[in-house]
Amino acid sequence: MSRKPRRILLKFGSGILTRPRANALDAKQFARLTAEVAQLVRGGCKCIIVSSGAVAAGMRVVGLKERPPDLTTGQACAAVGQSKMMHLYASMFAKHQLNVAQLLLTHGDLDSRIRHQNAKNTLQRLLECKDVVPVINENDSVAVEELRFGDNDRLSAEVAVLVEAELLIMLTSVDGLMDDAGKRIPMIADVTDADRFVRSEKGRVSVGGMVSKLDAVKLATAAGIPTVIANGRRAGIIPRIAAGERVGTRFPAQQRKSDGGSFLSGEMRVES
Repeated sequence: MSRKPRRILLKFGSGILTRPRANALDAKQFARLTAEVAQLVRGGCKCIIVSSGAVAAGMRVVGLKERPPDLTTGQACAAVGQSKMMHLYASMFAKHQLNVAQLLLTHGDLDSRIRHQNAKNTLQRLLECKDVVPVINENDSVAVEELRFGDNDRLSAEVAVLVEAELLIMLTSVDGLMDDAGKRIPMIADVTDADRFVRSEKGRVSVGGMVSKLDAVKLATAAGIPTVIANGRRAGIIPRIAAGERVGTRFPAQQRKSDGGSFLSGEMRVES
């Protein structure tokens, strides 16, 4: 059996952090997800979270029921919601004697050589702290690019590459990639094979969708990082994925990492 990953990037989408049919953060979800991350940290894993949810968290304050279509209102929602979201993360992780570190990034931060290195240095130093979990979000309150990271999907892949993660877990509101019959596909060897199964629907408070997730998967797996897309509303999903259980849809790394590979670099095939 291949060894378990020791550095894990977890991406939480807006759809799993907000209450269904309500413009508010789901405290029960935060409690469960942070408890599962804390379990990994206690087991010796280094965990980094890329979290959406700031815009959704601010929508009620701004008086909206749907995600705002205009950039300015979206930025206003994010400015209100970011502090609410981080307060919830901090309070939930504190129950497990863990602290959180907030990092807000834009595409320019990762595109600039100097800022890219600064972000990498900061994250590396934070990961040396045993009781700190970095929580990263796109800096929605100032970002002006029309082409966004896609509900932080691409951002999660770029940060996974930045920190040399051994596993990327993308949690969403579905069980993984579905085939034409609506059945979960357990593993896809070549992510380009997945394009034929993609549907374009998005959630009420999200801006991503499976298209942006697969784009992120392509980036991560090409860099040697195995990736799993799974349902973030299923209890125990995070430790099960980290343990190598066959949940969600797995995308093996397209090349082995120099340290000997990872737990998902086994047989590569499309399953149904």
